[in-house]
Amino acid sequence: MKNIKKLIRNFLVFVVLIAITLWVILKDQSIEEVVEVFSHVKMRYVYIGISSMTVYLLLEGINMRRTLNELGEKVSIMQAFKYSLIGFFFSSITPAASGGQPMQIYYMHKDKIQVSNSTLALIINLASMQIITISMAFISLVLNYSFMNKVLITFFIVGISLNASALFILIAGIFSKRLSKWLIKLAVKIMILFRIRNIWSKKRKLMIELKSYQSSALYIRNNKKLMVKTITTTFIQFTFYYSISYWTYLSLGFNGHNILELITMQSILFATVSGIPSPGAVGVSEGAFIEIYRNIYPTNMLKSATLITRGINFYLFVLISGIVVIVNEIRNKEKEV
Repeated sequence: MKNIKKLIRNFLVFVVLIAITLWVILKDQSIEEVVEVFSHVKMRYVYIGISSMTVYLLLEGINMRRTLNELGEKVSIMQAFKYSLIGFFFSSITPAASGGQPMQIYYMHKDKIQVSNSTLALIINLASMQIITISMAFISLVLNYSFMNKVLITFFIVGISLNASALFILIAGIFSKRLSKWLIKLAVKIMILFRIRNIWSKKRKLMIELKSYQSSALYIRNNKKLMVKTITTTFIQFTFYYSISYWTYLSLGFNGHNILELITMQSILFATVSGIPSPGAVGVSEGAFIEIYRNIYPTNMLKSATLITRGINFYLFVLISGIVVIVNEIRNKEKEV
């Protein structure tokens, strides 16, 4: 019940943030102007954008499935796609995307997948995402430095630093037994500080899980082809995701900038805001989009471009993934009965 209440609270905060963001974006524009812009949108490019976002989530599922299959877990593509959507939903409504991976592990456990295997699959997937995010962002910054100002560069440095820190912890978790044991000791000290019950029982469970995890990690470390395939798939995955800003650009009738320019600018945007500790980086993402793309769109079209891009790569799929979570939960309840 506590977890449900926390999720409801997070979701309400998420909804409030969306409402405030939309108000800030649209407060200086009349409804008639917005309707006029949207009435001329070329929907075929919007559909391509939606398809690109679908491919992005599908490829994430394929990455997870490949690792799980290597670890002896039999997972279908549709199952993996479901886990990807579940992760997207809970990452969107929790601060710093903190709820995505734990809920994916929970639902995989419901499907009889070992926690040690699901955890390792998600860590490998997350590490590859960080590698691609950081690499593409640095290359993109060089290509688009003229579009950046001091404020954006400052936020970019903060975002990259947060992503790099996360990557270090993830890689250390895969390759360092000593660090993993140190993290467990730290967790025990924190539990003692907060007087958590059954501390030593919890520590034993963590050590057992660590042993199982490390035996799986050893297999992964010796299977470099798996890591290469995962990183390659992630690169393709993020290329589809970043291309959404280009399809938005075409949908509004523009063609002065090419797809490479728009993809690299979106790469900078994602690296800048992905570490921000607000649900779905709502508000921050929209503000950064307006700032980064201010030289790409005319002033009167910039906010419409923001809404279309975020509508495709975020709001629409929060709704879709939320429906998937509800349907999956209903099915789980039916199985229990």
